[in-house]
Amino acid sequence: MEKIKINFPDGSQKEFDKGVTSYQIAQSISSRLADDALVADVDGIERDLNFPIQKDSVVKLYTFNDERGKHTYWHSTSHLMAHAIQSIYPEAKFGVGPAIDSGFYYDVDIDSRLTDDDLRKIEDKMLELTKQDNPFSRKELSKVEAQNFFTGKGDNYKLEIISELDESAEVISIYDEGSFTDLCTGPHLPSTGKIKYFKLLSVSGSYWRGDEKNKQLQRIYGISFPKKKMLDDYLIFLEEAKKRDHRKLGKELDLFSLHEEAGAGLVYWHPKGARIRLDIENFWRQAHLENGYEILYTPHMGKSWLWETSGHLGFYKENMYSPMSIDEQDYFIKPMNCPFHILVYKSHLRSYKDLPLRWAELGTVYRYEKSGVLHGLLRVRGFTQDDAHIFCAQEQIESEIIEVIRFCMYIWRSFGFNEMNFYVSTRPEKVTDNDDLWEKATDSLKTALEKEGLKYKIDEGGGAFYGPKIDIKIKDALNREWQMSTIQFDFNLPERFDMKYIGEDGKEHRPFMVHRALLGSLERFMGVLIEHYGGSFPLWLAPVQVAVLPISQNYFDAAKKVVDDLKKSQIKVTFDERNEKIGYKIRDWETKKTPYMLVIGEKEAASNSVSVRQHKKGDIGTMSVEEFKSKILEDIKNKIDHN
Repeated sequence: MEKIKINFPDGSQKEFDKGVTSYQIAQSISSRLADDALVADVDGIERDLNFPIQKDSVVKLYTFNDERGKHTYWHSTSHLMAHAIQSIYPEAKFGVGPAIDSGFYYDVDIDSRLTDDDLRKIEDKMLELTKQDNPFSRKELSKVEAQNFFTGKGDNYKLEIISELDESAEVISIYDEGSFTDLCTGPHLPSTGKIKYFKLLSVSGSYWRGDEKNKQLQRIYGISFPKKKMLDDYLIFLEEAKKRDHRKLGKELDLFSLHEEAGAGLVYWHPKGARIRLDIENFWRQAHLENGYEILYTPHMGKSWLWETSGHLGFYKENMYSPMSIDEQDYFIKPMNCPFHILVYKSHLRSYKDLPLRWAELGTVYRYEKSGVLHGLLRVRGFTQDDAHIFCAQEQIESEIIEVIRFCMYIWRSFGFNEMNFYVSTRPEKVTDNDDLWEKATDSLKTALEKEGLKYKIDEGGGAFYGPKIDIKIKDALNREWQMSTIQFDFNLPERFDMKYIGEDGKEHRPFMVHRALLGSLERFMGVLIEHYGGSFPLWLAPVQVAVLPISQNYFDAAKKVVDDLKKSQIKVTFDERNEKIGYKIRDWETKKTPYMLVIGEKEAASNSVSVRQHKKGDIGTMSVEEFKSKILEDIKNKIDHN
């Protein structure tokens, strides 16, 4: 039997018979690994464990502890769920059923509206199918064979997907699992028996391909794990996440609202939410000015030539709002701020002595997102980007990137996010020409992170077509990862707009352009902030920092004096004049997650003091008004979080 060499990530190498599978390789290492392995990477391509390896290869095995392993586990569970659905509802037609960041879903077209009872029936059928331990078996087809197969099944959704596939560029494959067959690129688990514990979480409406012009399908979400404790822990996590849902808390705390009847995906900031936003904006502006940025304000719309030059009308038009005809010219509401900043740059000739230029803007932009993907504050159509652009010379790139990374970390830590992950996205296959620029820019991103002692992962080929980037993801109180900050090179726009500066040599040079968003957008950031703190904002951001509660109307004058004193120091204070019992008032303000309550009765009024109650902690003692004011101002200044 012909032998092949298998190389492992640790640098070791072993010989196997040609045609060996990753599962057999795992068995040769240990029975534990063979049991835990879920999928393999063979020469950079994810493969089923039963894929026969025909040549010398590099093999890496993934378990549920790895992201690739989780996604394979969840993707296979989505197929198992579809099989169960087909068994119960033979008329069912299926859209797509991918793994997502936390579990899986499948879009299903069936005649009846699914209920929680129906989900439990599907779960029972899934459990029955796992006991059959059916293998996932891959088969590759020609485009015609695939079309004939799904025509026979009457599944128009799969036929639509197949019609768009180019069989000269991609393999068309199906997977059999018992009596269920699905169009799928894979990979999958060896068999359904590996799927141990699962829960179908919810069902919602979802337009086919996210387009409200298409039929609305039913999207069933689920989760699965190899161990029961993992599932139990996850369900507890989900309960906590529900309590923190920014849409729920936004309504309860009266922070914002959305009015689809007046325009989907457009946010209305209520007074309390606007107070928080104002504090964020003020901090953001001051921090930028202190870090060498200048603030810009640019228009909300521009003529079509601007978006033609930038390329947006060529590659982004479907995400832009329709044009407005003014003076026989088409104007577009801006989806991005970049072209406007470039026009400011080009307003006069720049010299190397002017560089670097760091320009920031809280610019409101509008993007047409399909209604099916809109989600509270996290996915909207109108939002304010905390946008900035850096224009610099080549020799300034590395130092500028280092400063942006430091600045970004300072901003996030100021808001109470201390855990960050860094990803460098490299050159995709189809990019703007100029290998030298790509290499220098990518190296500068890596070097900047390394000089700051920051670990990072490579997102191979994940850069935009116009340049490499760093993505910074933060972790919230529930250990969820959120993509927020981006540091993005752009070789495209400086060329399109013919940007120049005069170098020290007296010649014209092209500046390097860096897009930089820290918070991403104020709307999305607010959603993340609400969920991170569960609505209990740190003192400096709380919309009401102090509520003054007189025990009865007899102490209104003393309470009003305290309120006026605190207001003079710019403390956000509210006077509770309601004719309610003090116990009711305390419970109400505690529900509103107000950091401090100052209770004033006979003793406090006589001594110019206040009885201080702190959110979640209760009574913390009596202080003079001056003592309390001094304490709270110091905590606000230092952004102390008492949560």
